[in-house]
Amino acid sequence: MIGGGPGGYAAAFYAASTGMKVALIERDTIGGTCLNRGCIPAKAFLETAAANRHVAHASEFGIYANSTGIDFAVSQARKVRIVDGLVKGLTGLTKSKKVAYFLGTGSLEADRIVNIALADGSSKKVQGTNVILASGSVPRTIKGFPIGGSILTSDEVLMLSVIPKRIAIIGGGAIGCEFASTFADLGAAVTIIEVLPKILPGLDPDIANVVVKTFAKKKINIRTGAVVAGQGKQPDGSLQITFANGDPVVCDVVIMSIGRRPFADELGLKGTAVKVDDRGFVDVDGYCRTNEPNVFAIGDLINSPQLAHVAYAEAILAVKLMRGENATPISYDRVPWAIYCHPEVAWAGLSEEQARAAGHDVVVAKHQFRANSRAMILGETDGLVKVIAKKNSDGSAGQVLGVHMVGPWVTEQLAAGYLAVNWEASVEEIAEFIMPHPSLSELFGETVISLTGRSINA
Repeated sequence: MIGGGPGGYAAAFYAASTGMKVALIERDTIGGTCLNRGCIPAKAFLETAAANRHVAHASEFGIYANSTGIDFAVSQARKVRIVDGLVKGLTGLTKSKKVAYFLGTGSLEADRIVNIALADGSSKKVQGTNVILASGSVPRTIKGFPIGGSILTSDEVLMLSVIPKRIAIIGGGAIGCEFASTFADLGAAVTIIEVLPKILPGLDPDIANVVVKTFAKKKINIRTGAVVAGQGKQPDGSLQITFANGDPVVCDVVIMSIGRRPFADELGLKGTAVKVDDRGFVDVDGYCRTNEPNVFAIGDLINSPQLAHVAYAEAILAVKLMRGENATPISYDRVPWAIYCHPEVAWAGLSEEQARAAGHDVVVAKHQFRANSRAMILGETDGLVKVIAKKNSDGSAGQVLGVHMVGPWVTEQLAAGYLAVNWEASVEEIAEFIMPHPSLSELFGETVISLTGRSINA
């Protein structure tokens, strides 16, 4: 496996658990971007933001906390402890599962030979019966915004030890919105700059609208349809971002959050039939197979959802194929998605717009968290659950096509909706589910029951 991120280490450990002999090559730190510079540290900071939010509203619960402010260096140290602990755990698994682990840069040559430029300056060649390419991705940047100093990507922002007063985030997708939510809840003045007409493009509009309204309560400034023209340093050390149209934005830090590009730069591939397209993605079929026999590619390196759990699934798929086992291609249109901003967003399956565009006649139900008892207890009532189902010939709701949620802890509630979509369950079947009370998850049950034409609390 070339690459020790979620795809690479999942493939290595899953293969090793079947008894296969495995070598894992990583040029930096095991765990890849997700563990070291992405998912895990970003969520650690989101939890810091949540703690600060809880303190700010503690008086509503009759608790009077005297906060003296935020020591973000302590938050940074906590994040480091979490990451280091997980890295140590993965390193331990390489030993317990007897995976040969090489710290270095791997490049693929003909005949499935991998040349490893080891970190100590030496080199080594290994040959595999099968090879998995899992070298991941790196942040995208734009011309005129050189990374360094006050211009950061997700890599650098997660190393901050102080909270900037004014932050401009270029890019209003999932990562940009997570950073916006984090730093707004920590007291920074945040502006999101998005070139498209709305933030969170592709999200079901009913869900996205809840995020926009909640962000407005946090005083996050959202500028959409904004074409960035350039940036310049001001006499006081601040940065001024200019646009093709509209007033400039002055900030102390710019966070570049316009997505990630596949990192195939150092894979070599000379003498192989592996193809890289004009966007940098490695070409694969529905089973993650490249054009080179017994060579697979997974994770951010291929044109699939850039999600760690998708990379896990692709890793398992590839290993099953290597072993000649039955393997089912991943239904990318049904994978679970999660955005960890406040309020959280989670969904699986088609949005209402996508379902109609695909030619489905649909029935839709949506219910607000403001009527949910557990949400009231938590003091987190912004949000809703939306279920999209096929309309049967008699007008009733049939197969569930999509489940979309926004609100408190919905990333932990999606499982039932994901199973419903992927098992092609009907509304009548899911309406038999018994949800615990009081719970946030019972709102999904209520929404489904309403699609039967009957209801209890709605």
